[in-house]
Amino acid sequence: MLRLALAILLSLAAPLAAQEKPPMRIVALNWALAESLLAIGVVPIGVADVMGYRTWVGRPELALDTPDVGLRTEPNLETIAALAPDLILASDQQRDLLPALGRIAEVWHVPGFSADQDNAATARAEFLALGTRLGRGAEARAALARSDARIEAAAARLHAHFGEPLPEVLPIRLLSPTTVRIHGANGMARAALAMMNLPHPDPGAPNRWGFRQRPVEDLARFDRAIVVNFTPFPARRALFGSALWSFMPFVQGGRFAETGPVWAFGGAVSLGYMAEAIAEGLLTIDPEALP
Repeated sequence: MLRLALAILLSLAAPLAAQEKPPMRIVALNWALAESLLAIGVVPIGVADVMGYRTWVGRPELALDTPDVGLRTEPNLETIAALAPDLILASDQQRDLLPALGRIAEVWHVPGFSADQDNAATARAEFLALGTRLGRGAEARAALARSDARIEAAAARLHAHFGEPLPEVLPIRLLSPTTVRIHGANGMARAALAMMNLPHPDPGAPNRWGFRQRPVEDLARFDRAIVVNFTPFPARRALFGSALWSFMPFVQGGRFAETGPVWAFGGAVSLGYMAEAIAEGLLTIDPEALP
């Protein structure tokens, strides 16, 4: 009788243990979620818009054979199902698809950016929560520590280069020869600047993503700040060869810099990469060019 009872208990415990096992086969439908997985040593079995990730995000690097599961706004449900995931990481871009995704596997929905929260602090908390869910809490804390160290090192290089005070920095992404995205209040770029003690000349009142979209000519009023453009910028020849651009005060004054690929809407670990990229761009500026 005792043996029978033990056998029943063991049979009940086995499914419970299986449920508690952290998911291993994970699909990420958002680039910030993909970078978060990679930062804690989890290789996603599928990512939405792989080429876009490599172009606009870059780090951490995706494996060359990472399956592409379609657009972030329109992921391919059949492709996802064929990968047999045990967890799907989704964002607000897939909100309407959450019920359908839930029929394939468990879904972890991360709401994303909002004007009602501190976006950088929320990203940090979500990253730690994801690490805990995947049984990699220690790896998540270590990844954040490495990211913070990158920011501290970048700030130290800028202090050594410019001395005191540090210059004002305006982070932008040129979208076309006529349109620019100015990153400001509650954005990840502004958070990276703040962590390096770099002042922003006009944080403004941006949208929930932390930016405002303006005509390029609006940049002419920034006559003291260093303007840092996040690349890639496919239309660079059309704009940089124009009379409008040549008369910009920061261009004439030698206060324009560019970075390598930086994703301004990433997760917590993207702040470290962004700080490094901004610092690399700023180090090309001669301190004598500052007003």
